[in-house]
Amino acid sequence: MTTKIYSEVWDLDVFFKGGSSSPELKEHLESLKRKLDLFELTLSKFDVPKNKSDASKIVSIIEETKQVAENLSQAGAVIGCFLAQDTTDKQANILQGEIGSHSARLSSSMLVLQQKLSKTTDEIWISLMEDEELKEFTFVLNEWRNEAKELLSEKEEDMITVLSVDGYHGWGQLYDLLVGDIKIRITVDGEEKEFSYGQASNLSSHSDATVRRDSFEALEQAWTEKEDFFAKTLNHMAGFRLATYKKRGWDSVLKEPLHMNRMKQETLDAMWGAISAHKAPFVEYLKRKAELVGADAMHWYDLDAPVTQSTQKVSFQQGAEFILDHFGKFGPELEKFSRKAFEDEWIESEDRPNKRPGGFCTGMPMSKQSRIFMTYSGTMSNVATLAHELGHAFHSHALRPVHWMNRQYAMGVAETASTFAEMIVADAAVKEAKTADEKLSLLEDKIQRSVAFFMNIHARFLFETRFYDERKKGLVSASRLNKLMEEAQREAFGDGLGDVHPHFWASKLHFYISRVPFYNFPYTFGYLFSLSIYAKAIEEGSNFEEKYIALLQDTAIMSVEDLAMKHLGEDISQHAFWEKGIALCIKDVEEFLVLTSSKG
Repeated sequence: MTTKIYSEVWDLDVFFKGGSSSPELKEHLESLKRKLDLFELTLSKFDVPKNKSDASKIVSIIEETKQVAENLSQAGAVIGCFLAQDTTDKQANILQGEIGSHSARLSSSMLVLQQKLSKTTDEIWISLMEDEELKEFTFVLNEWRNEAKELLSEKEEDMITVLSVDGYHGWGQLYDLLVGDIKIRITVDGEEKEFSYGQASNLSSHSDATVRRDSFEALEQAWTEKEDFFAKTLNHMAGFRLATYKKRGWDSVLKEPLHMNRMKQETLDAMWGAISAHKAPFVEYLKRKAELVGADAMHWYDLDAPVTQSTQKVSFQQGAEFILDHFGKFGPELEKFSRKAFEDEWIESEDRPNKRPGGFCTGMPMSKQSRIFMTYSGTMSNVATLAHELGHAFHSHALRPVHWMNRQYAMGVAETASTFAEMIVADAAVKEAKTADEKLSLLEDKIQRSVAFFMNIHARFLFETRFYDERKKGLVSASRLNKLMEEAQREAFGDGLGDVHPHFWASKLHFYISRVPFYNFPYTFGYLFSLSIYAKAIEEGSNFEEKYIALLQDTAIMSVEDLAMKHLGEDISQHAFWEKGIALCIKDVEEFLVLTSSKG
């Protein structure tokens, strides 16, 4: 049997032929505009529900909302893919602005709907939620109604939404352009080459210490040269957000991200508290790794350094087959779905210039497909990233039988599915290692993820929390942002670092995503939450996949606390839950320290 060769370039023509200049895309956007016009007209005639018989009107509105939202998501996702694959695509950049305007219109319309639902009397609302047609939407409808009560008047909120297109979101789009313009030149393998930021980021795991340091320093210089641009961008995004919160009477900058993640403050505090209490083993790991790479301390540019000389290169084809093999051992549905993603060219992984940095998975709801973006350079870390994004795609796949209304899951649980998939591959890689050096390298790759979630993400959270505190008092200078980032990194890494990365605030896209505040702690939540799910999967074997899919299908219709209690029987607002997952990660560190006791 001949193995199919998987493409490293995704197929976007299946949606709209001709790229960002596609006539089909143009027609889709014109049709979307007409749908928005009709939706706004429908809402203008929709009255505040006055009796139980109005349930059918709410169902009709839900269906019309679904049609508009899915059309908008489809276009926005594809345009986002055009920009990601080529940051110089000027037409895609123009279309992104158009999508932003359409998104603002839908947001305004949704606000109108929420405000009208919020004016329903409690007695009528209770009777409506008991209606057979609406029962499946109870959680989200209650959420919509309660959200409206936290907002300003319809007119004021509409003003904020409209102004955010060229203000708030415009600043976020400016960041993408600034980063796309970043280029560095350094010598690699005896030849001077030019690298985009995305390509240069992959050099952090290069086997040559000089290349790692040179690329880091060249990028640091690039951030320094444009630090005032990035500082202005970040300040104005935060300023817009804070001004909005102040008008609404919200005191805490965490109110919105916690609500968006359907999470209690107690749960977040318990998670960070447990992590902070157990950082010592990871600091010990950093010190040992510094010895292994021949450094006087663990510098930022050596965090991803290989710890053995025999680190293997894995082709995209090999990586794909490895993922499919081990997904198949977990469950047939995950393997079948992921094979389709490879065979139908859903993945953009080619290493080439002008791609945006990082990786993502985006969904095309009308086509019932996803697309995965990354830059693959042949490391096992890349394989893990690919598995991670396939986990996101599988989450969307698992939710296909569920109504659109009940598919809008929060980021924390989104990262659960992705991290779970990543864990399957990372564990398998360690167990199947053919040599001691290979095992050490793969084990260390696993530990790097723990360091990222327990230390790097914690540093981002600390930085962002403190930055917002200072931004309330006025603009924060680039030099002060550097200082805040350095302090956060030293605290989060337990003083386990030598040279830090003061311009990390400028280099990290997550700080500039306007639609999702505090795009950090949900990653750590997802990582530790998925460890509990993974432990159950190991215990129950292939029989667990059906239960796993059931859990994923509940991710958008309950709080994370209720989700954990229903499917895991755990109280996640207590330290004990988080400590169990952290203990599994510490075991990896302990094994690493034993394996490297005679090295260094």
